[in-house]
Amino acid sequence: MPRVTGRLMLLDTASLYFRAYFGVPDSIKAPDGTPVNAVRGLLDFIDRLVKDHRPDHLVACMDADWRPRWRVELIPSYKAHRVAEEHAAGPDEEEVPDTLSPQVPVIEAVLDALGIARVGVAGYEADDVIGTYTARAAGPVDIVTGDRDLYQLVDDARGVRVLYPLKGVGTLQTTDEAVLREKYGVGGAGYADLALLRGDPSDGLPGVPGIGEKTAAKLLAEFGDLAGILAAVDDPRAKLTPSQRRRLDEARPYLAVAPKVVRVASDVPLPDVGTALPRAPHDPVALEALATRWGLGGSLERLVATLTA
Repeated sequence: MPRVTGRLMLLDTASLYFRAYFGVPDSIKAPDGTPVNAVRGLLDFIDRLVKDHRPDHLVACMDADWRPRWRVELIPSYKAHRVAEEHAAGPDEEEVPDTLSPQVPVIEAVLDALGIARVGVAGYEADDVIGTYTARAAGPVDIVTGDRDLYQLVDDARGVRVLYPLKGVGTLQTTDEAVLREKYGVGGAGYADLALLRGDPSDGLPGVPGIGEKTAAKLLAEFGDLAGILAAVDDPRAKLTPSQRRRLDEARPYLAVAPKVVRVASDVPLPDVGTALPRAPHDPVALEALATRWGLGGSLERLVATLTA
């Protein structure tokens, strides 16, 4: 894939349509009564993002596999509490609200008709697609997500920042290295180590018992990174309390595999697709049919007007 030049905006699409679903009333419905709150909320959000940030390229990154087998093999509890049904031959089925699931294919169809690049890669999460696009970008990158895991990609030197929705999808926190250091005591490069040390119940990551966020930040400030912390465990002169030394030592099996699970991939085989922000709908006939069938009204009209302006 050619390196993308110009400002690249990467959408953590599932994260955003989940937020739209819970932030927009389910009274927003298609003519047949089917809720379309996630669809219209996402379209409104994309419209605002394009107006406010004017990206040159836009990619809606998708979860082709929201719980990759290779991550589960390393940490079996990874996202286990969110599994609705296991499938031996393919991705497990995620527990999703009944009225959201039918909206996802509509979202995908609308994005395709608009001509907004939609990329998911078998065996990988959207986070990994985002990580790979970010690694290959030649210009600044805006990552739009409600998932703090992607803070690990923040890099002031490369112009990589995270736009994090604070309330619904209306108010964004522009997350750079200064914000991370103020809130967590680490920069982007240290965030993955912080996350795996403290754990994350929402992702089924156990962390190191007794090592919370503040302690993890102090350890990273003292010893640099996870490798430095583990080296300190073996150094009797290192400034670790007896309980910290014991807990970290006992957690070595977890700490040996956690980095691969927590750190997003940067080598996903991305398809060769055009990522330029569309200036006109790719398939206006299909788009009109979708607008009528699902009652997308002003949300879609505003986005099309913004793209063609």
